[in-house]
Amino acid sequence: MKLYNTLSRTKEELIPLENGKVRFYSCGPTVYDIAHIGNLRTYIFNDLIKRVLRAGGFEVRHVMNITDVDDKTIKRSGGNRAELAKLTKRYEDRFWQDLKELNVLMPDEITRATEYIDVMVRFIEDLLRKGYAYRGADGSIYFSIDKFKDYGKLSGLEKEGVRAGARVNQDEYTKESPADFALWKAWDEADGEVYWENSLGKGRPGWHIECSAMASDALGETIDIHTGAVDLIFPHHENEIAQSEARSSKPFSKYWVHGEHLLFDNQKMAKSLGNVVNLDTIKDEGYSPLDFRYLVLGAHYRSKLNFTWEGMQAAKNSRERLVRIVSDLACEEGSRPDDGSMKEFRNKLFDDLDIPGALAVLWTTLRSEEMPQSTKCATVKVMDETLGLGLFEEFRKVSIPAEVESLAQQRLEARVAKDYITADKFREEIENLGWLVEDKASGYELRRK
Repeated sequence: MKLYNTLSRTKEELIPLENGKVRFYSCGPTVYDIAHIGNLRTYIFNDLIKRVLRAGGFEVRHVMNITDVDDKTIKRSGGNRAELAKLTKRYEDRFWQDLKELNVLMPDEITRATEYIDVMVRFIEDLLRKGYAYRGADGSIYFSIDKFKDYGKLSGLEKEGVRAGARVNQDEYTKESPADFALWKAWDEADGEVYWENSLGKGRPGWHIECSAMASDALGETIDIHTGAVDLIFPHHENEIAQSEARSSKPFSKYWVHGEHLLFDNQKMAKSLGNVVNLDTIKDEGYSPLDFRYLVLGAHYRSKLNFTWEGMQAAKNSRERLVRIVSDLACEEGSRPDDGSMKEFRNKLFDDLDIPGALAVLWTTLRSEEMPQSTKCATVKVMDETLGLGLFEEFRKVSIPAEVESLAQQRLEARVAKDYITADKFREEIENLGWLVEDKASGYELRRK
């Protein structure tokens, strides 16, 4: 399997630290508001990596963090500790509900920043002892980027532009203004009741230290894959590398894999720009969350995806057509997938997650006139398990009208009585209502036309 590694700027063969096992960390949400679909694209991308790895026979341990204390959450809660807990719980619960509706698999472990304060404190103490961190005049503890010679290797930062001694206390800042960043922020009035008192002083962790501490504690000092959206490359992931490698003297992650932005009218979707669409908006417009998942699968994860309602409608039409085709397949227990189709499908998946290409293979399989129905069904089932479109689950969820069910039952009774003329009339009535009835050893099966 090959993945594009942001660190080397090339596609690399995936060779885990431990044979057959992948330690996978993905940056989770900052739970101060509802996630928009631009955020959700990233979590679908994470889900696809995990599903593809497992389809390739890897044992995956996936850890995702929840940022439940930072500049944004404190500002939103007004520095009230009880309100902070309520706020972050509310939006975390909503986040998991969104992922469930998008058929995104849960992480194997969830790490919340507020539950790892002691781990972060020990991490920062180690950096102080090694001379990579210092206390600023404001009482906060900063990481000295000048001390870490590889600073900038992920983002391609030109160190000539770094001003010696410049510091930044905010969690987010631009590549144009690199500076020593806060590991531990000394308390100020805006923090209100949100602080911890320990050897570092009264304060709270900076955003960047949170992921370094949680990832290393949960998965070890070196992990296999670290993912996130492209806007996390700098400063967040650059700072994670600096902190982690300064402390351990080991590579923090072998592979850095980043997903591109989802655009709205060719602009980055962002709360600050006021152009956000969330999953509720999608549903209010008459679309399923899985229609959005299908839309996301149609673009490579390293390509920008421009969201339009016309695109959503096309995705809905395509996905619903897939469900209809799947519902017509004559599936049989014990049928095996087609080797040729599966090989082509996996070749696409393992070439830097070419999901659009894999989706095209699924369509080609369904259109095949030579492949037996039972083989086609078995093949598409395996493909769908990896793509996560829930095609067979969607078919099973189709509600059969009571009138159709009644006619089918009457037809069965007519057939048992060998009254085939009446049975054919019932079949015709069923078909006029948009359904097909297929005789089975156990009785019958209904599916939409």
